[in-house]
Amino acid sequence: PCTGFSRYDYVFRQIEWWIVTIAFLSILLFNLIALSNSNSWWMTHESNGLVMVLIPAILYSSFYIVHMKLMVNFLINRNTWTLIGFSFLTLLVGFGLSALVSIGSGSHVGGLFFLYLGLAFLYLSYQLAAFVLREMLTPPHLQDYFLYNLSRLILCYLFLIVFLILGQKTIVNEVILIVFILIVPILLVIVTFNYFLIYKKKKLGERKKAKWFFALLIAIILTGFLIASIADQEGFIFFLGLIIALFVAFILIPLTNLIFNKYESMTGTIFSLTSQVNQGSASLDFLRSQINPHFLFNALNTLYASALIENGEKTADGIQKLGDMMRFMIHENQQDKIPLSREINYLRNYLDLQMLRFGKESKLEVDIQISEELCQGDIAPMLLIPYVENAFKHGISLKEKSWIKLNLRCIAGSVHLDLVNSVHPEKPLENSREESGIGLDNVKKRLDLVYPNKHQLNIIKNDSDFFVHLSIQLI
Repeated sequence: PCTGFSRYDYVFRQIEWWIVTIAFLSILLFNLIALSNSNSWWMTHESNGLVMVLIPAILYSSFYIVHMKLMVNFLINRNTWTLIGFSFLTLLVGFGLSALVSIGSGSHVGGLFFLYLGLAFLYLSYQLAAFVLREMLTPPHLQDYFLYNLSRLILCYLFLIVFLILGQKTIVNEVILIVFILIVPILLVIVTFNYFLIYKKKKLGERKKAKWFFALLIAIILTGFLIASIADQEGFIFFLGLIIALFVAFILIPLTNLIFNKYESMTGTIFSLTSQVNQGSASLDFLRSQINPHFLFNALNTLYASALIENGEKTADGIQKLGDMMRFMIHENQQDKIPLSREINYLRNYLDLQMLRFGKESKLEVDIQISEELCQGDIAPMLLIPYVENAFKHGISLKEKSWIKLNLRCIAGSVHLDLVNSVHPEKPLENSREESGIGLDNVKKRLDLVYPNKHQLNIIKNDSDFFVHLSIQLI
């Protein structure tokens, strides 16, 4: 099981990996181009081809190991010392290999050391900033993930720029900085313009407006390059602008439109799945609102028998407890969370009614210990009672010795239930689906949904005993 980890985190980690991959491929591409020009000042300044190819490859491999392997394992297992140890080892090995390459090519190692140190600090800073964004901009603080997605992508891009600036003196060509600082933002502006003013207009049926905005975009590009061409008196600049305008019109916009269409198709599928999940939640709410009809009828029969043989004091008390339970089922059971004291009070009422029914059985031993000290906080309703109800339903035999032992206590913001009951041969049921309360399997699913990684459930069954230990971290 995963702790503090979700598929959503892993998807964003893949996005970050692809962004860094594109950056390193760009570094290698421009470095190889620079290698082909032996007269380049940048290539002859404290560097050579071996350094420009091998060191980026070593850095990229180190990033992959830390980001896609060690961090993912940490998010699953939460083993901090394993993450620190192996990350330091990866950094040390990477620096060692890079230093060997640098020394072998006659370059200085000092700049390389500060590069690795700066990248380690940069990576830690990014992880901390991403954590802060996740805590501030995700549900339940906000309704959706849009602002978080946008903020984290911008954060990732800004840290990428800082990385390129940091590596400029060692492995990064100046041309790459121009590409990522100037050209990439311009492309993003064009893609944004296309999405909101061209693609969206077409989807809404406003094709005429979409064509006008498309023409406006091409005109802006050509006008910009025309002005630059006139200012520098270079006709080649306008020719370059014409090529870029053709690229935007026939490659960039159709390609991004295809991506937008695929994205909306995917989000439509997610919306459909969300509707199915909501329907499942509604069914779960219906199950939660049910009370075992057999218990209700048995309780009423017990109250009727008590009324015949007594003056009515126990009957009135039993009816009051049953009324409290029904109010709980109708009102508080519909809430996502209720005070733990109300859940315990419901449990007490249930136990009192069952003792009215079975209290005089000579072959039944019941030991109930409920300590409400330190029982604070809220809990999802109907998580404790199903196991108690199961014990009374399947752990009592009027012909054989039976026992039910219950211990409920609270420790440091958590509630603990220990329950053991005797086991007897099961009687054939008229309805094979008949089960206690809302069903133990349903409770397990609710625990996984409401308290992921914040509960412990152990169920042990042998020939004589059925043991349940349930712990829920509430605070």
